[in-house]
Amino acid sequence: MSTAEQKIQVHSVPGASANPSSDLKNTSDDALPNYLNSLKFTQDNKQLDVRLALGYAAVTIAGALFYFDWKYGWDATKAWTGPAVAAYFVLNCAFMYWMYVVEKGLVYAGDRDGQKIRISTRVDKHIPIYHLTIAYTTSRKPATSPGELWQRIELSAPFTRWFTADGFFVTKPFQQFLASEIPIIGEADPANVVEEIGRGSGTAATRASAAGVQNVLGQMAAASGVSGAAGAKARKRG
Repeated sequence: MSTAEQKIQVHSVPGASANPSSDLKNTSDDALPNYLNSLKFTQDNKQLDVRLALGYAAVTIAGALFYFDWKYGWDATKAWTGPAVAAYFVLNCAFMYWMYVVEKGLVYAGDRDGQKIRISTRVDKHIPIYHLTIAYTTSRKPATSPGELWQRIELSAPFTRWFTADGFFVTKPFQQFLASEIPIIGEADPANVVEEIGRGSGTAATRASAAGVQNVLGQMAAASGVSGAAGAKARKRG
């Protein structure tokens, strides 16, 4: 689909929050599994299940300790407080380790016709550039030797490729970007492969994209300044 489907806060542009690109990233991350699953990729949720299990276990311990302390009082539960706090701390540490060390920003893991794919994403603070790290198998044989069978590529693109100026996410250019730059996705969705996008990848293209984003932001800031000056003059005349 080529129409804008989802709107986010336009204040997600740089300078508006601690991590202004997070809304842009989260919306793109949510769209990525939906797109791949529509191409008959089968998503593997094992790592997500581990993260959820760790999180739910920690919350369950905290909730149970609070309930029993509230119901039976401190004297009846104080013997369990120390072990419960220790278990909660260990589970939270395991949760953080799993999320930042094991998953490392993993958004999607799955396979299609025996070929596997893993996609991780990230954004840098105040820079609306979408960074992707993709690993996929180049053979339909089981990936028993990752060093020989896995291919790894890194991509970067400005969010302005698939977000409108007023904050709408546009599906079509996002899908074209993925299909054109990632061979395993292009094979599954040849209709969305655009040769011009593929030829534009690389460091130079990333610098040009970043420069384009900065130019747009500069124009927005300049326009805001002009509007503010005009408003000040109007108030002065009034």
